[in-house]
Amino acid sequence: QLPLVESGGGLVQPGGSLRLSCVASGFSLEYYAIGWFRQAPGKERETVACISSSGGNTNYESSVKGRFTISRDNAKKTVNLQMDSLTPEDAGVYYCAAWPTIIAITACPSARYDYAYWGQGTQVTVSS
Repeated sequence: QLPLVESGGGLVQPGGSLRLSCVASGFSLEYYAIGWFRQAPGKERETVACISSSGGNTNYESSVKGRFTISRDNAKKTVNLQMDSLTPEDAGVYYCAAWPTIIAITACPSARYDYAYWGQGTQVTVSS
């Protein structure tokens, strides 16, 4: 069983919304902060948002601030990314990843090696 599994992607019109979920298994999610990333064709992976292990701290990439909301439910071993007012620039494969820290976060690590677990991604397409 994969340690992280994303779901919720799909096709949505510009201005629409999607809610992505990242479900953890096989490890104690409460000891990990979670980051969401996206990668569009021909572009580098970019950080979208991250949330501390307790859920008390969040951080967003500037282009999604005010439109995306990251949240988590450790009891359900789930981290969600609510995406509103989507634009074609938001399209790509979205990944969640877990890095082992229980302290408050001020930024999302960008290096792949900072993260212990990665999901396989879910496709988001924004088109009319």
